[in-house]
Amino acid sequence: QVQLVESGGGLVQPGGSLRLSCAASGFAFRIHGMAWFRQAPGKEREFVAAVTWSDNTYYIDSVKGRFTISRDSAKNMVYLQMNSLKPEDTAVYYCGKRQRALSNSDSYSGHEYDYWGQGTQVTVSS
Repeated sequence: QVQLVESGGGLVQPGGSLRLSCAASGFAFRIHGMAWFRQAPGKEREFVAAVTWSDNTYYIDSVKGRFTISRDSAKNMVYLQMNSLKPEDTAVYYCGKRQRALSNSDSYSGHEYDYWGQGTQVTVSS
């Protein structure tokens, strides 16, 4: 069955960095886009970044220039490198699998992702 397992979260000071990892299994990873979403306390889950099956990437404006999403199809892994972290980046971060295979369109809606990991907590605080 499909499994997504996130890791790499933690407590970091403002301006610091973290690298999140998502290990994927149970599906044809190389032909599906992947994404990172996040959910802060009291807020809805929001899109952060995505990478298509063909390695195109896109981000929400608030993380452009600070976060980098990447994938390693040989290892079935997705990464989110987060630099210059801010307190407003504090949230649980989730890895999601794009439902539609071989799609190069941008997708910012959670409804287009059919599997999620359990999440990893990122806390940015001094």
